[in-house]
Order: sequence, then C-alpha cells, then structure tokens
Amino acid sequence: MTDITLLIVDDHPVVRDGLRGMFAAPGSGFRVLGEASGGVEAVALVLRLDPDVVLMDLRMPEGGGVDAIAELTRLGTRSRILVLTTYDTDTDTLPAIEAGATGYLLKDAPRDELFAAVRAAAGGRTVLSPAVASRLVTAVRAPAAPPADTTLSARETEILVLVARGTANRAIAAELFISEATVKTHLTHIYGKLGVKDRAAAVAVGYDRGILGRA
Repeated sequence: MTDITLLIVDDHPVVRDGLRGMFAAPGSGFRVLGEASGGVEAVALVLRLDPDVVLMDLRMPEGGGVDAIAELTRLGTRSRILVLTTYDTDTDTLPAIEAGATGYLLKDAPRDELFAAVRAAAGGRTVLSPAVASRLVTAVRAPAAPPADTTLSARETEILVLVARGTANRAIAAELFISEATVKTHLTHIYGKLGVKDRAAAVAVGYDRGILGRA
C-alpha cells in the first residue's frame, strides 16, 4: 500500500518536529515531503511537492492559513487540506471551511485520531472534530425555518454519503446512472431539508444527525 504523503505547515518549529516525528515513524503509512512555516511558503511547496494532504495551521506571521487554503483552492491543486490548530472559534472555523479545507482538527487530538483524520482527508472525506462540527452546524444553518419534511430519501442519503467522500457531481452522476442535473436537483433538496447552504455544511449536519454515522 502506498504511503500517504504530507506537507506540515506551522510557524512553531517544535510543533513541526513533533508532527514529523509522529508521521515519519516506520510503518506509520505516512511520508513527510516537507515543512513550511507560513502560508506563502506552503503554497509554493504544495505546487512543487504535490502532497496528498497538507496539515495547515491558521495563524502564522508569514501568511495565514485561510489565505493559503483559498489560493490552493483557486489553483485547483489536488492536495487535501486538513486544518490542525488550537483555535475553534467561529471566526477561525468558518473561513477555513469556506476557503476549501477538507477538514478541521484541534491540536489536542490524540495521535490515533489525527492519523485517522489524515487518512480520511486523503480519501476525500470531510473531517471535523466534534467541537468544530457543532459550531459549524450552528453557524451555517439557513436562517429560514426548515420545511416540514426534513427526512432525506434513500437516494438523497446515497448522494450525501458520496458527497462526504469528496465525490464530485459528475462522478456521482456516473456512479448512480443519473444526469448531473439530477444530482444538482437532489443536492438542492438535501440543502433545504438540512437547512444549510453548501456541501461542507451538509456533511457537518449529516454527521450531527447521525445520517452519516459518527464524525
């Protein structure tokens, strides 16, 4: 099985050393390609090294994490970005997710949870710590009252599961033998029933309600 490749982005050398030690351990299934101390350097290294997953801190003097995430999303890089930070406030969480982060984890997460999160992110699945998921669900719900029928149909649930795996609309259509337009229609219904506005929020609420299992 091929190792998952990583780029570690954090402005604290001690944190980078600790993470490298964890992920570079023999038999871990990971390979650290490089490190960056800020967002600007991170973007340059992602373009050069093409890692599977970027572990991204948020508040760094040499370019913030959110700006770096937004730039990597704009450039269309394939790397999945997993935010790893000490901050879980709404002002940190929402901009990072909206910028294109695959997941958001806090630095106090146990090693096994961190490893599992990186594997999930590499597979295109949304990863949110319970505290962050709860904040995100509260913050991104549409202000209007949800419709009377909030139960997802079997097809809608199937599509939400695929969205949680990071599957694009076109791939969902191919897998389910339906048109891309039909996928978009189902997504509109899913958003309405869950009271959200986008894919990341739908996944967060899906975990919160137990539709997708445990986050």
